Amino acid sequence: MEVRETLEKNRLIPVVKISDPEKVVPLAKALQDGGIHAIEITFRTKEAAEAIKFCRKECPQMVLGAGTVVNHRQVDDALEAGASFLVSPGFNPSVVRYAGEKGVPHIPGTITPGEMEQAMEMGLSIVKFFPAENAGGIGFIKSVGAVYKDLEIMPTGGIKLANIRSYLELPNVIACGGSWVVKGEWIESDDFEKVRAASSEATALIAQINKKQ
Repeated sequence: MEVRETLEKNRLIPVVKISDPEKVVPLAKALQDGGIHAIEITFRTKEAAEAIKFCRKECPQMVLGAGTVVNHRQVDDALEAGASFLVSPGFNPSVVRYAGEKGVPHIPGTITPGEMEQAMEMGLSIVKFFPAENAGGIGFIKSVGAVYKDLEIMPTGGIKLANIRSYLELPNVIACGGSWVVKGEWIESDDFEKVRAASSEATALIAQINKKQ
């Protein structure tokens, strides 16, 4: 499945920080049970690559993204582990070019119109907007949508069940990144039923949003 198709279909990409690779499989299965079939495993822990590798082997239907990718080495590590796409918190032209050379879809973070224009000039049509809520939120995305009509945005940072509808109803928002469905304390305590319930609730809401669009 292409990354664009993945984003359009799921509309929500859970952003995960995980320290125990063995927990990624029950986590992924709980997300799938709840109707979510994509995940972004962040390189905020040294176990990230191993977690991606475990998930690729045991949950082959899950579309795997590697997040917080900030350098060339992490691009290589993510691809070797089996990631299908990359996500970065910021816009680093060197990393964007390197990911392009490797042929892997990359969604860099942007926070200004200037960064968005650089991304488009480098051939990208989807960017992350981070940290969304702290950087202008819905109002900012509406404003840039008026001038960058061919650019699709994945807002991340402060997205939750209470406000995701307002984001996903914007025509230039392809999907949202969110961590509320995969809270760290739930993972640490093996409470994957809460992940399943939160995923189901989010999936039901997204289905309502999609039906109206």
